Amino acid sequence: IRTPSLKNALYPRLYYSQVVWIDDLKIGSTGTPLYRINQKYGTYGDIFWAPAEAFRPITVEEMKPLSEEVEKKKIVVNVTRQTLACYEDGREVYFARVSTGAKFDAYGNAVDKWSTPLGPHPIYRKLMSLHMSGQTTGDYTAVPWTCFITGEGVAVHSTYWHNDFGIPRSHGCINVAPDDAKWVFRWTYPYVPVYPGELDVSKEWPPVGTVVEVVE
Repeated sequence: IRTPSLKNALYPRLYYSQVVWIDDLKIGSTGTPLYRINQKYGTYGDIFWAPAEAFRPITVEEMKPLSEEVEKKKIVVNVTRQTLACYEDGREVYFARVSTGAKFDAYGNAVDKWSTPLGPHPIYRKLMSLHMSGQTTGDYTAVPWTCFITGEGVAVHSTYWHNDFGIPRSHGCINVAPDDAKWVFRWTYPYVPVYPGELDVSKEWPPVGTVVEVVE
């Protein structure tokens, strides 16, 4: 195990709603089936085993695109209200609470370095599961339903490490509850099939990803 956060733990810990890549199966010393977890994207090269009973497969059916026939889709994130709204042809079809960039550091000092950037941002890369890490952002394994909107790493993604939706507390990303993040992932362009579970359209012009407009 190479991930800093896992090196300091007695046992690697997984959380409900995380999405992981599994590439092998074995029977443990107690007769328990174990899956081998191998992070494919953003990884430090971590490979570890976990009880198979803790997982279920993601099916092709549950990842089918939503409202595929609709061409005009848009997401509006309001950093003042801490909300996310999805629109089809100008009509709101989905709403969720979010957590955008924090306004204060751990000591209560006002900061702007973590502000979620305002403006329209087309989604350019999507991953079903990603290891996120950075010197100032922390270390989070198997982050599901990630939709990148800027080259600096700002994304709309599922969040399993807090439940403070409605309160600014991220390092710039748009934190969304797991079920909401999965819905957004399925609804937005480009569509991503279960396999390979990742798609990058950053080199396409004009941009084909759904626009996420961040306002205040």
